[in-house]
This record gives sequence, C-alpha cells and structure tokens, in this order.
Amino acid sequence: MKRILLFVVTNFAVMAVLLIAANLLGVNRYLTANGLNMGMLLGFALVMGFGGALISLLISKPMAKWSTRAQVINDSPDPTHRWIVGTVQGFAQKAGIGMPEVAIFEGAPNAFATGAFKNSALVAVSTGLLQTMNREEVEAVIGHEVAHVANGDMVTMTLIQGVMNTFVVFLSRVIGYFVDKVVLRNERDGVGIGYYVTTIVLDIVLGVLAAIIVAWFSRQREYRADAGAAQLMGRKQPMINALARLGGLDPGALPKSVATMGINSRPGGLMALFSSHPPIEDRIAALQQAAVQ
Repeated sequence: MKRILLFVVTNFAVMAVLLIAANLLGVNRYLTANGLNMGMLLGFALVMGFGGALISLLISKPMAKWSTRAQVINDSPDPTHRWIVGTVQGFAQKAGIGMPEVAIFEGAPNAFATGAFKNSALVAVSTGLLQTMNREEVEAVIGHEVAHVANGDMVTMTLIQGVMNTFVVFLSRVIGYFVDKVVLRNERDGVGIGYYVTTIVLDIVLGVLAAIIVAWFSRQREYRADAGAAQLMGRKQPMINALARLGGLDPGALPKSVATMGINSRPGGLMALFSSHPPIEDRIAALQQAAVQ
C-alpha cells in the first residue's frame, strides 16, 4: 500500500512541477483566438513529454532504494556481500564504467539496475536470487545488469519514452482541435467540449500505442544485455543457465519505477505486447546463436 501511495504522490508531484514549468515558460498558452499556436504547442508537448521522463530518471536511484528497501552493501564486511561487490566491480572495470552502488533487497528472485548516469548507477539483487541460484548464475545476472548500465539503457529508455510522450501530447491536441472545429463545426471563439473529449480519449489511446512501442524497444535491450553478460563473463553458458533457472521460478514483482531494468518478467497473452522483457525461451535461443562461446 505504501508503494502505491508513493507512486501516486510522486506522479502528482511530477505533474505539478511540469505544469508550473510550462506556465513559467509560457508554452501552456497554445490555444489562441486565431487557433492553435503550433510552436507553443510543440514547446508544451516537449515539456510534458520529456519533463516527466527526465525527472523519473533523475530520481530513479533514491526511489528504487526506498521502494524496494534495498540495503547498500559496498562497505559491508559480510563475505557474501564482499563477493557480490567484487563481482560488480570486476564487471564494471571490464565494461569501462564507474563502480556502481551495490544493494540487496528482500524478495523473490530478481535483480535490477538503475540510475541517471553510467558512472553512478545502482545494481541490486534480491535475497531470493541469491538463495535459488549458484554463484556462477548469480554472476551472470549481475553481468546482465552491469551491461544495462554500460549500454546506457536507462538514458535510452528515457529518451524513447520522452519522444513517445511528446508525440502523444502534440497529436492528441492537434486532432482534438480539428475534430472540434472541422468535424463538429464549432464556430465559437475558443474550443468546445469536442476538443476536450477528443484530447482525453486520444491521450489514452495514443498513450497505449506509445507504451507498446516503448515495450518493444525494451525487449530488444534485454537481448543486448544478455549478450553483454556473456561477453563480460567470457562465455554464454552461465547466462543461459541463469535464464533457464529464472524460467522455472516465479519472478519477484518489482516497483514500476525499476521494473524495466529487472532481469525477468512473465506476462502472457495480450499483455505480452506491454512486456518489458521477451519470453525466457526466446532469450535463451538468441543467446545460443550469439557469437560468444
């Protein structure tokens, strides 16, 4: 319940910041007596589209720690913790990135990476993952998460989300204005109910289509991270074994803010279109065909 409340409050706060920013920049005045000011509308769409995505990226680390109750273990003397930190450090050096913060969180088998910058990321693994996998498989999962960081996936996904959001905001208002003035023949000054209804409906419909596109990009990114883990380890079998193990486990649910950077998810049917991760069997097949030994 607390995580849901945090998610709602955070989104309200982000929207409030974006609306204030749009007001200060003057780009929220795109509806004029002469019709749509396309330049202002584009500015408004950019603020609303990229603003939320960028804010979410910048606060991703503290939000991830708070929502999963992850405990940073970089300085922990515990032998298991030292092994995990050492594994992350070795992979980070191979990948040419700064040492991430390393954390453990209570939960079913899963792991994630997050953070706005390559050289100050967070890599976290669950207690369930450590309890159900052998060390080689855990190292493969860690390599997968470090590969996400090295590939700049957090930033890439933010940019893709920002572009999609911008198109949704821009197109829904242009089409809404057309429907109100041309289809419904509203000849009064300003816009009528047709504009607002169409805009709300299109925000939802186009938002769903945008989510499908973003999810597709996310799935391609998972294949690259699997291959990246194999390259960091020097062979692909440990990652294949880890994926096969995950395929037989119930993946722990991650908060929405970090779910796309997790190691696994398992939606089926129509919801597969919105999945941030490909099916395990597809990932294993792709890795088996990879050039890494």
